Amino acid sequence: MRQTWFIVHSSSQTSRLDEAKNGLLSIMNASPAPQAPANGKPVTSKSRASLLSAEILRRPATRYALAAGAAAAVIWVGFTISANRPITVEVITPAENVPVRVFGLGTVEARVLSKIGFEVGATLVELKADHGDRVTKGQILARLNSGEQEAKVAKARAALLIAEVGISKSAANLEKTRAVLAQKQEANRRKQTLVGRDIVTQQSAEEAIRDEAVAKADVSVAMSEAESAKAQVADARAQLQFEETMLQHRTLVAPYDALVIERHKEPGTVIKPGDPIFTLVAVGAYWGLAYVDEARAGFIEEGQVVEARLRSRPLESFTGRVIRIGLESDRVTEERRIYLRGENPPARVFLGEQVEYWITVATLNKALLVAEAAVQGYDGRKGRIWTVESGRLQQRVVKFRHRTEDSALEIIDGLPVGARVVGRRDEGLREGRSARIVEVKPK
Repeated sequence: MRQTWFIVHSSSQTSRLDEAKNGLLSIMNASPAPQAPANGKPVTSKSRASLLSAEILRRPATRYALAAGAAAAVIWVGFTISANRPITVEVITPAENVPVRVFGLGTVEARVLSKIGFEVGATLVELKADHGDRVTKGQILARLNSGEQEAKVAKARAALLIAEVGISKSAANLEKTRAVLAQKQEANRRKQTLVGRDIVTQQSAEEAIRDEAVAKADVSVAMSEAESAKAQVADARAQLQFEETMLQHRTLVAPYDALVIERHKEPGTVIKPGDPIFTLVAVGAYWGLAYVDEARAGFIEEGQVVEARLRSRPLESFTGRVIRIGLESDRVTEERRIYLRGENPPARVFLGEQVEYWITVATLNKALLVAEAAVQGYDGRKGRIWTVESGRLQQRVVKFRHRTEDSALEIIDGLPVGARVVGRRDEGLREGRSARIVEVKPK
C-alpha cells in the first residue's frame, strides 16, 4: 500500500529539513557501494539512492520522526480551523426603567443632642428623670443643695431694703436743705434792703450773702446724696437679681421637649460646673449619617429618595430623603458624609446603630448597560469593550456615565450605528474574527 505524508512546516522547520537533507546526502556519499545483484547488471545511482532511502526508512528513529511530524501537522491544521471558525458571543440589549442607586454605610444619629448639667458646683440632692423618660420644655430634672445660696439671696434682699431707706433719707435731707436755702435767701434780701438805710450794718449784710451761698451748696450736696441713694438701690437690686439667678442655676430644667438617653450622675455626688447630668435628644430629631465613596457621590443631591435597612431589623425597609450633603470629605477614607431624614422611622430608635443606605440618584428610562468585568482599562469615565459589527468582532473605546449597584456601566458615547455590545469577555475574542450573536435580555 502506498502512503502519502503531508507535512506543514514553518520557515524554521524548512531550515531544519534542509539540514536533514544535507545530512542524508552525506550519508549516501559515505555509504559503501552496494553489491552487484546476482543477475550481474550494474548498479546505477538511481537504484543506489532508492536502496539507501529504503534502508533509512526501515530505521525506527526515522519512522518515529515522521509520525511525530504528521501528528504535529494534524494538530496545527485543527487549531487553525478551530481558531478561525465563527465564535458564539452574548450581546446585550437595552434595559428599561433601571434605578441607579448608590450604597452608603452609616449610623443612626441625632440632629439635636445635648449633654446638660449645672453652671455651678454643689452636692446633687435630687433627680427627677431617668433613662428613657420623655420630658417637656421647662420640666425640673434635678436640684443641687441650695442652703448657702438662699442665704445670699436673703442678704441681698436686706441690702436692697437698706438702699431704699437711704433714698427716703436723702429725699428728706434734700427737702430740708431747700427750706433752709429759701430762708437764707429771704433774710439776705431784707438785709440788703436795710443796709442802704443804715439800719443794718455792712457786716450783717455780708454775712447774709454768705449764708445764702452756704445754703445753696447744702442743697447741691443733698441732691448728690439723693442720686447716690438711687444708684445704691439699683446696685442692690442687681445684686439681688444675681443671687436669685445663681439660686435658679441650682435647679436643672429641660431646655426642650426631649428623650433622656442617659443619666450620668447619682444623688449625693458633688459635681463641678459643667459636669453632664443627662444626655437629651430632641423629639423628632433623629436622622441618618451615611458615608459614601467619593467616586460614587457625584450624583447625590438633596431631596433624593433613600432606602434604609437597620442592622437589628434586616427584614424591614425604611424610607427617607437626603437633607444635607457634608461640605468636607474625610481625607483618610475618601468618603463623603450624607445626612438623611426618615419618613417612617421605627417607634424606637437606637443611636449609633449601623444602617445600610441605598440612595436613588437617577432612573434610566432606557439604557445600554455592560458589566464592568467586560470592560478593559476602565478609568471611571471610559474604557474598551468588544462589539460585533457586520458579523465580526471589533474593539471600541466608549464613554460611560452611571454605574449601577450590580457594577453595570451605562454606555453614552462611542458606539457606531448597528454595533452590538458583547456582554462578557471570553477566550477566543479577536479582532476581525467572525461571530454569531446570542441576545441576552437584562435581568
